Amino acid sequence: MMDVTSKNLGLWAGLGAAAFIGYCVYFDRKRRSHPEFRKKLREKRKAVAKASAKGSGGPTLPDFADQEAVQRFFLQEVQLGEELLATGDIQNGVEHLSLAVAVCGQPHSLLGVLQQTLPPQIYQLLLQNLDVAQQRVRLHASNSMMSNLMRTPGGGGVRGDSLEAEDVE
Repeated sequence: MMDVTSKNLGLWAGLGAAAFIGYCVYFDRKRRSHPEFRKKLREKRKAVAKASAKGSGGPTLPDFADQEAVQRFFLQEVQLGEELLATGDIQNGVEHLSLAVAVCGQPHSLLGVLQQTLPPQIYQLLLQNLDVAQQRVRLHASNSMMSNLMRTPGGGGVRGDSLEAEDVE
């Protein structure tokens, strides 16, 4: 019978771990060298980006180049936020109000009005969610500006044969 000591047990555990890591490296290399890997990776990333843009936990943001669309969005978000707060759905109501403040032309005056009309704890939630809403609006605005530059011929010196982010990796 074999003598099981801590030294032998450690040796076998080390050999098992090395074999497992080798197995993982081999199959990862095999997976990455497959001809369809990059194509499927690009498709998956585009699908995830599309899904996150559509259902990113809230309403779709308007095109910021269209002032009427921004105003409609603002009014819709304020109205929906007030309705949700009235029905007791505080989290979603605060989310809609914070998006309205984020797209508002004069956020300080709107925050002053909301501070007077909302209970203090709901106003604090609004202030906490406002940073996330502003980041989301900034990201949407920069993405829409970049896509507008890409679409215009000669816009910003972007060529059609340039490398995509997926190709660089």
